[in-house]
Order: sequence, then structure tokens, then C-alpha cells
Amino acid sequence: MQPKAHAETNVRAGPSFPLDGQEAPSLSESLISLCARPIDIVATDQAERLLLDWCGISLAAINEDGAIAIQQATQTLAGHGSVQTGPCTAFAVGDLPADQAAFVNGSLGTLLEMDDLHRASILHAGDVVIPAALASAQNSNASGRQLAEGIVLGYEVALRIGQAAASAGYAAWYNSAICGVFGAAMAAAHAAGASDLEKRDALGQAGMMASGLWQCRLEPTDSKPVATAHGARAGVTSAVLAQHGVRGARHILDGPLGFFASYYPDARQGDVLHGEEREWLIHDVSFKPWPACRHVHPAMGLVMELRDRVAIDQITRVEISTYAAAIEFCDQPDPQTPHEARFSLQHCVAVALIQGDLRTQDTARQALADPRIAALRRKTHIIEAPDLTAAFPRKTGAALAITVQDGTIHKAVSDNAPGDPEHPLDAAALSRKFRSNVASVGIAKAHATQLEHCINDLTIQTTLVDLTAALRIISHPLQKGQTHD
Repeated sequence: MQPKAHAETNVRAGPSFPLDGQEAPSLSESLISLCARPIDIVATDQAERLLLDWCGISLAAINEDGAIAIQQATQTLAGHGSVQTGPCTAFAVGDLPADQAAFVNGSLGTLLEMDDLHRASILHAGDVVIPAALASAQNSNASGRQLAEGIVLGYEVALRIGQAAASAGYAAWYNSAICGVFGAAMAAAHAAGASDLEKRDALGQAGMMASGLWQCRLEPTDSKPVATAHGARAGVTSAVLAQHGVRGARHILDGPLGFFASYYPDARQGDVLHGEEREWLIHDVSFKPWPACRHVHPAMGLVMELRDRVAIDQITRVEISTYAAAIEFCDQPDPQTPHEARFSLQHCVAVALIQGDLRTQDTARQALADPRIAALRRKTHIIEAPDLTAAFPRKTGAALAITVQDGTIHKAVSDNAPGDPEHPLDAAALSRKFRSNVASVGIAKAHATQLEHCINDLTIQTTLVDLTAALRIISHPLQKGQTHD
């Protein structure tokens, strides 16, 4: 394979911080300066992989009830009976203005629990950063490299703010939305060619729109995708406001009434700038091989190590040792809905033991009622391991012990899961995941191949014409029973 040649970027140079007459740089300004270092092809290649993964998981979710309701609500807000057009692609809706496309697309990544994750920040950056970057890039006639760079910078900002916010573990706030909005604003601003000063104002405006409470996961709501949708749209809006001269707070992050003081008073703010010379944080992002909460994945990886050693009908006990947050989110011994199944250690491990995989259909109601799976769920027990709790969120480990009828105990332990940077998915695995996801909603193989090629060659495209055309083919609304062929 020939190395890629980089397309030129049209990002305008901005002022260095501090500006004349100002005091020391604010945290936002220091973060922008940190992001001014060169972005190498290794980082933009990772952005391409994350974009491909996000497209697949988002398209796979377009027919979910929550997704359809949000699509319909967006069209209602745009005006009953009006024909909405714009330069940006909204999956399953069509062409829309940038903010509306970011809202629709921003709602999709979280729905099937296949989204990427950064452990230290407990944050799914792709759900908010990528739809904002894509909409802004399409709206601004950006190059492919500019879009890829915007994704790199968006992840950097979201993850750096997120890792400081998560330094004390989970809080009442939904990190993906409330920290991710800053990454969405940076991604959108860079993709639109913003100066450093405009990026600072965009971060200032994003902080005014940061929102998302975890109460949504304690009730049967559709609010989590609404929160990521809002974060993506707010990122685009913040960038546009900044480029039109709407000023934002310099100290939105570190001020006495700013983000950290108000939302995360116990956060270690120094973590935002920790490791300034290290490689881009986008390389620390985990991909999910299975459609389930990431807290399930460490145990799932251990199942894959042990399942060939045991006969399912000989199992008498399955014991999963994990960290407290995994138990809080995923101790669901008797899930009743597909959503609960995706957050059930018992169900996901039982399915993986029986069939060696977990597919989207394995969390459907029919699978929940399968007597063989239900019997194995009842034999599965979850135990907190204090050492794993202490290591969270920097590490997300698990231990698995499977006891069979003759008393033999098969054991395995790991500090990470398949898809983590220590155990990455290769290009072939990511391609299979993408193709499986888009095929699940009737997208023809030829159209999936076209989109995959456009994304894999993103950084050598001087415009987004080909990518937009590929997205447009598979993103117009389908009537029931139709396929994109």
C-alpha cells in the first residue's frame, strides 16, 4: 500500500496566547495551544477508523424507536410540511442544515451500545465529536484532511476535559454529553477553518450549553441520545457563533463560576494538561466488538478465553469479579428489554458462553426468553473486586471463574478488554463490524464498499464531494421493506 499524500488544509492561523495586555493563559487557551502541535498521519488514520466505526453503528440504529422519534421531532421543529434541505447529511432523514444534521446524527451512536470509549474519562467522544465535525466540514466545504484533523482535536479536547472530570469516578453528570460538547465545539471550529481566537470563543459558548444528567439511566427514558444529540448540535452552533464574532468566556473551564467549579468541584484540573508532550489521546480510545455496555466487555473477553474448555451443560456456576461501577451499571440478572440486556453482565456472558459471540439480535426479546440462556443467567454471580474498583477508571478489568460438575474451576483474569489499545481490533475486524452494521438496515454491499473506501481515503481528498455522495446514497429515508440497492 502506498503512503497517503496529505491534502492541504485551509485552517487560518490564529493569535498565540496570551494576547497583548492579557494575563496568563486561561485553561481553554492553554488547551488550544496544546492542540496547535502538528497532527501526524498516524493520528488522522485513527480518526478515519473511528469515523468508519461511528458511521456503521449510527446507521445500524436508524430504525430504533428512539431514533425514529428524534428524527420525526427534528422534522417537526424544522416546520410541518416544509421541504428541508441543506449541505449536510442526516442519516435516515436526508439533507439538512448543519445544526439539524448534527442533532439527528448525534442521537444515533449511543443507541445500540457499540460506541467507542475512553476509559480514563468514562466518555464516548465519537457520539458527539464526529457528528459535529462531519456537519461542520460539509457545511464549510472542508477537505478530508481538515475533517480528520477536526476529529483528532475534538477527541483531544473532550478526553482531556473528561479525564479531569472523571478523576474521582462517576458523578451525576453524563460525561459524554457534558464534557463532549467542548470536543464537539473544537472539532466543528477546526473543520470550519476557525482561528485560535475563534476556537476559544467556541469553547466559551460550548460551556454555556453543557448539559446532561445521569438521572436518565435510572428511568426508562430516551434522554441519553437526546443529550449526545444536543452536544453535537451545540458544538456546531458554538463554532458558528464564534466565527461571527460572538464572544465567549476565556475562563469557562477554570473560572470561579466556570465549568469545573460548578460541575466537577472535586476534579483534578491539572489532568487537562497532563502529559502535554505525549501522543494524541485519540490513540487511547477503545472500540467495542460487541453491542453491549463497555463494562460488560472485560468479562466477555475472558469468556472467549475459557469457553472452549467447558461444556455448557456441565457448568454449575459462573462467577464474575469486577469493579463497582460495572456492577452498578450492569448487574441485571433478569433483563426484560433489549436495553436492559445490553447492560446485563449475566445475559451477555451467558450468550457468549453458548455461541461464542454477541450480536445485536441476541439482546432482542426472543433471546431474553431463550430457556438455555435464562438458565445460564441464573448460574451467573457478580462479585466486586476491591482492587479492580480502585483501578477504575484508568483500568477496566475483570476475573472469571467457571465451575463445572466435577468441581473443576476454570479461571481467567485481565486488566483490559478486546478493543482496548492493549488489545486492539485490527482493520479487518473493524471492516467486518462496519459491514455487518450497515447490512442490518438493508444497505447494499456496493454502497457500503463505496462509503468505506471514501472514509479510508479521507485524508487525501481535497473536498468532501465523494464522501458526501456516498453518505447521501445510503442516508435518504426508506419506506418499510425497501433497501438501498
